[in-house]
Formats: sequence, structure tokens, C-alpha cells
Amino acid sequence: MRRKRVLPLAALMLCTPALAGTAPAVAAPQTAPAAGPAAAPAGPLRILLTNDDGYNAPGIRKAFERLTAAGHDVTIVAPLTNQSGTGTKMMSAPSIAVKHPEPKVWAVDGTPGDSVAFGLAEVFAGKAPDLVVSGTNFGPNVAGLATHSGTVGGAVAALESGVPAIALSTGGLSAPDPVTTVNAMGPTLDFAVKLIDRLRVRARSGPLLPKGVGLNVNHPIVGADGKGTAAGVATTFQDPQNFLEPDFTDAGDGTWKVGVKVALKPAAKGGDIEAVAAGKIAVSPMNSDWNTGPADHAVTSALIAGLRP
Repeated sequence: MRRKRVLPLAALMLCTPALAGTAPAVAAPQTAPAAGPAAAPAGPLRILLTNDDGYNAPGIRKAFERLTAAGHDVTIVAPLTNQSGTGTKMMSAPSIAVKHPEPKVWAVDGTPGDSVAFGLAEVFAGKAPDLVVSGTNFGPNVAGLATHSGTVGGAVAALESGVPAIALSTGGLSAPDPVTTVNAMGPTLDFAVKLIDRLRVRARSGPLLPKGVGLNVNHPIVGADGKGTAAGVATTFQDPQNFLEPDFTDAGDGTWKVGVKVALKPAAKGGDIEAVAAGKIAVSPMNSDWNTGPADHAVTSALIAGLRP
């Protein structure tokens, strides 16, 4: 009989970084130019960098340093606090608190979606960034995790506004070790720089990605220290399974203890779980809506044929 591991919810989906981030290099303050379409410039890109772990988490700080070192003009607009697992949620409060603690850094007291919305409307007012990068995130955002991921949610918010977006995540399918995961963020960001360079070169004077399409990138942890090189790069789709099963235990006082059972099913051929389990980088194209396709549309039409109000 297969043993099921029961983990706290934070172990795989709400992973709060245990290590403090380092301050990013200070770039020149950004002015707000006038609005325009997202076409790829010939040179470095203007990047809005967000995440769901919080503006001061190691992943986003390392991403700032690496993307800035690659020559890009990077501005952090990210949640003030950890917002893992918030998906595409956006606040409906009449006001929102925003801090500007240092040059090129904005901390929004809301979700990744709120952060991207504020960044596009205010920080990049007048001219949208060339690209939104969300991450890198602690732990994988594959299969059902991607559906609820704040990292992916931040990228979706950008796609809804017509801005190309990449979601970045670092981790395997087991409970993440903070030190090893932070080490693996190095190779994750090295790949991200290569990916962005490829998009920029291939785009020429056009958009970085097809209209409405973003990329969900999951980098595995390779090697005992996490610093190893991935076995390859695979174009994947989001595996349809949700391998986390909620586990509730009655505490007897009107409250329930919440955990998660990890129940992996066989990976779908060509899916993101299969690629990450094989030590490969999974790159899954995604869009910002929940449309399925012509086949499912036809099936639905047949199912409701003849129904009347």
C-alpha cells in the first residue's frame, strides 16, 4: 500500500521563505512615459517584477539582481506580505496601502493581482512595461497548484491588461527545503534571462509573445545542494490532476486542523508534472481566460440543445 504523506498546507502551496532577502541594486528612478502597445524593443526591456511571497522575499530580490545585471530596467511592484495561494484574487476595498521603501521598489498591501494593477496604472502610468515577470516563487506551480497560485495570478493580471507575462517557480514535488530552494533559484533565473533574450531576439519589432499568451515556467531542484543543471527544457501543459487533497481533523472545540495529503497520480504524458519529475524545466503556455476550445464548445452546445428558459 502506498504511504500517504500528510503535510501542513504551507509545505507545498503557502511556503513562506525562511531566509531574508538582500537589497537590490539601485537603478535610476523611473519616469512615467505615455501609453503604447507592447512591442519588443531592440535593447533591454522595461520589466515589472512581482511575486506572491512578498516584495522582500529572496526569490524576487534575486530576480531583481539577476535581471538588472542582464541589463534590463527592472521595477519591483509586489505584495507587502506573503500572498501565496491567493490565485487571481483582487481586493475590493475602497482604499489600498502602498509603500515605496526604496528606489525601484513598491510594496502593495494586497494580492499579486492588486500589485500588478497598481504597477500598470501608476508606476508605469502612460506606457506599459515590455514584460511582467512574476517570481521566482518558492515551490512548484504545476497541475492544480497553478490554478491557485498567486505567482501565476500576478502573470494573469498582466495578460488581462495586454502585457506579456512570465510566471517563474522553483521547486520539485516534495516539501521544499528553504536553503536548497534558494540555491536552485540561481539556475532558475539564469534560465529566465536566456528565455527573455530568446523572446526579445525572436520578436524583432513585434510582441514578445502572441497576444494574450503567457508562460508558466517551473524549474526543478537539481542536485543535493540545488545548484545543479536541469536535464532539459520541455514545452508542457498544465497536468489536469490536483495532487493535494485537503485533510481536516476535528479539534473538538468548533475548529478543525487543516493539513494536506499528497496523492500523486500517474503524470499526464507531456504535462508539467512529468517534466519537473524528470528534472526538466517545464514551460507551459497559458492565457488569461477559461475558454476551453472548439471541441468542448460543440459538446456543450449539444448538451443544451433544445433547452428553454
